[in-house]
Amino acid sequence: MKSTRTLLRFLALEQLLPALESGEETLVGGQAVMEGVMMRTPHAWGIAVRNSGGELVVHNEPLERPSEKHKWLGWPFIRGLVTLGQAMGLGFRALKFSANVALDDPELKNEKGEKFELNGWVMAANVIFSLGFFILMYKFLPLVAATEIQRHYTALNNRMVFSLVDGAFRVAIFLLFLWLISRPKDIRRIFEYHGAEHKTVFACEDGKELTIAEAQRYSTFHPRCGTSFLMTVMLISIAIYALVPATTFWGKLGARIALLPVIASVSYEMIRLGSHLRRKAADGSKVPLWRSGLFVALTRPGMWLQRITTQPPADGQIECAISALNAAFVLEKQRGGELIIA
Repeated sequence: MKSTRTLLRFLALEQLLPALESGEETLVGGQAVMEGVMMRTPHAWGIAVRNSGGELVVHNEPLERPSEKHKWLGWPFIRGLVTLGQAMGLGFRALKFSANVALDDPELKNEKGEKFELNGWVMAANVIFSLGFFILMYKFLPLVAATEIQRHYTALNNRMVFSLVDGAFRVAIFLLFLWLISRPKDIRRIFEYHGAEHKTVFACEDGKELTIAEAQRYSTFHPRCGTSFLMTVMLISIAIYALVPATTFWGKLGARIALLPVIASVSYEMIRLGSHLRRKAADGSKVPLWRSGLFVALTRPGMWLQRITTQPPADGQIECAISALNAAFVLEKQRGGELIIA
């Protein structure tokens, strides 16, 4: 029963993976996992997870930055795909680590004393399911709904109007999914760890001492959150899809899938710009009115949505986040890396 529950939590969190992580290779970032937090610095990552006995299990590993090996991977619009791909891969590894810590429970071991672990076949099946779930929920179903309405209202023959209706369905499905999945207590605990990650990142970015009391002073809403990224993706996709000249259902669906890398790249650059503007404003630099307005427009929808995906954490959850970041810092210093908050 416990193993089934853990597998279900893993599957649910896999669908939430983009919303729970931050993708930025030059900054401190992280991700909530099962009963813990993963933190990443430019050249290392660390994870701290509480096991069934309440003890912290801490692990760290070095992390390569692709843009340091190949400069062109750091070019605008290319760096977004590279960074997001690395963040998703790392997030999946961190989630698997936390799941296996949760499964390392005496009650889950077989007669030979062997513990139950998530093997490669389970991982592959989850990846395939997640990809299919994403295409079905956020590409296929909204397009079906908009196409059906188009048959009754000629106004949707206009590409922009059609894209707006399609986008509205996509956002509505996403919000409904987040609301439904946030109901179980297990998922709400993940959102508390998500809040702990944000508070700790804020404290680090401000150069504060990494203590529980210091981190608790900060907000759980962070503009560089994956939730903000997903909302930006959905809003930008409305404008980009309106430019697609396809007229058939399958042509539109194919274009929506093919344009995913383009939309992700543009969204990444906009979130990066928004984060840069926030730091400039925080440093007391003068930011032109149009730029400050752009920052609000870029981050506000995602910040609102974080009222669902983040929750106030307990001190023990902050301790997990700090332990994970400290573990990453150990390797960062050993590798001679310089932490860049810029």
